[in-house]
Amino acid sequence: MSSGNEQTTGISRRSVLAAGALTAAAVAYQAGRAPAASAAAKPAIFYAPHQDDDAIGLAGSILEHKAAGRPVHLVLVSNGRNPDLARLMNADPCPLTVWDSPHPCAAGGRHNLSWPTDGTSKIVAARTAEFMASAKALGVDKVVNLKIVDDGFDSNSAYNKLVDRIDAKVRALAAQYPGASHKFTAGWLEHTETHKACSDVAYRLMNDGTISDVRFNHVYAYGRPRERRADGAAYVLDIPGSHMKTKRNAMYAYNTWDPSRNLYALGYHSVPDLLEAAHADPREFVYTLPSDYRPGRGN
Repeated sequence: MSSGNEQTTGISRRSVLAAGALTAAAVAYQAGRAPAASAAAKPAIFYAPHQDDDAIGLAGSILEHKAAGRPVHLVLVSNGRNPDLARLMNADPCPLTVWDSPHPCAAGGRHNLSWPTDGTSKIVAARTAEFMASAKALGVDKVVNLKIVDDGFDSNSAYNKLVDRIDAKVRALAAQYPGASHKFTAGWLEHTETHKACSDVAYRLMNDGTISDVRFNHVYAYGRPRERRADGAAYVLDIPGSHMKTKRNAMYAYNTWDPSRNLYALGYHSVPDLLEAAHADPREFVYTLPSDYRPGRGN
């Protein structure tokens, strides 16, 4: 994922930075926050294209379903390989601290990790550790890691193969959980190949009747000016204060520096502007698929 361009104003960066001191207990789900999900209920399945999408744009909706007593399954679609992020973590001082609009670094501005820059070694495991800590904070009933290689960037052929791999996995989940609802991200608005590929899969499966109860949360809405984030949304979720506290705990999993738990604040180093904006805005933005939807890379 790449950062949005919006300048953050009036946002408590101190609150997000404080995550660097979080303990394991601070990001753990506390029992009793929501009714127990009925084993017989049809699950709501949420698809995060990458590690961090869950906390930024899905968490409030996840907690809404949990509060209604529905089982929630959280799916990590891609492995999240990211050579640029590996290079960022090898820098010293941290670029977050020296940009024109600097952000705090949970490592104190110094890391110089000397990680391999293939974007897979170290990065995938560390990003997934953050994802699991976030899922624990949200109290989801089941985590599914599809481990799909995040490689649909170079050509239309590579993109189409990525769509096919995601398609097969989502079809298998739809068959395993008939009648489940499926919650994707609004990839046609987000202009990243993996997000768009997930939306293309939803488009296919809706058209052939494999899935029917489908919604799309716009993760990159937080890259827009605050007054424009709801543009085009079918539904704006106003997140209750207790849920927002939990959502923020999930975000802190992405800004915790604790190498003993394989946590390196990679989410925050990747998309600080989105995390800051979502931390300050107690809303999520839910879409339906537009009637003129066009599948394919770059559409």
